[in-house]
Amino acid sequence: MNPTVLICDDSNMARKQVLRSLPEQWHSNVQTAQHGAEALTILRNGEIDILFLDLTMPGIDGVGVLQGIQKLNVDCHVFVISADIQPEMQSKVLGLGAKEFLRKPIKADVLQSNLEKHGLL
Repeated sequence: MNPTVLICDDSNMARKQVLRSLPEQWHSNVQTAQHGAEALTILRNGEIDILFLDLTMPGIDGVGVLQGIQKLNVDCHVFVISADIQPEMQSKVLGLGAKEFLRKPIKADVLQSNLEKHGLL
């Protein structure tokens, strides 16, 4: 499987860290977004299989993106990667359809084991 991937984070360093954690054969199918509005535009205009999503961003945040995905009826696997690890926020994003809530900074082995868990590797 060589899915189309979107990495949405306002931090360039965080986007690069997620990219480095992905299987190398996926790199040719990766797009990035610096904020939620940009992510929603990409999701609306194209086929994205997997979204790695930060929560805390200016403008439309990660929760807003998850709500937008529901409104647009977009079918993609969303993995939230955030430093905001409050249990209430974890419950909220999982309730909005995220597959997993992963702690930032992400480690490659953690990311890959979660991808395997959901049959994406």
